[in-house]
Amino acid sequence: MKPIMKKRTKAFLIDAAISTVVTLSVEYFLRKKIKNEAFHNLVTPTTVMWGLELAQLRNNGQTIGYKTIGLVLENKKGSVPTTGQILKRIAHRDTIGSFLYLKNRTEFEGQDGSILPHDEFSGTVVKEL
Repeated sequence: MKPIMKKRTKAFLIDAAISTVVTLSVEYFLRKKIKNEAFHNLVTPTTVMWGLELAQLRNNGQTIGYKTIGLVLENKKGSVPTTGQILKRIAHRDTIGSFLYLKNRTEFEGQDGSILPHDEFSGTVVKEL
């Protein structure tokens, strides 16, 4: 695994841990109103993760995990990505990206791990600070 890919993985794990804590807090309040378990297992975690990631990346191109590890997400022009680019990136990563990884794991990281398939699709790149 390439060095920037290791950093991306660590950053994602930090963001996932934060998202889990927020999801558990949100579920505590939603359980009183919504009794459907499928909603709590599928919709709530996805919505919280996507919402947190979108809000953080839209502000300065970094999530808490990215900031901790020393990474930044930029568009190809070197500025903070647009909301559309971020949404395309998240949706591609969480749907098609998994299949692309299973299909061809050795080529998934690309040259140095800074542009994964969901980055290529959305026109973004991850850089080290």
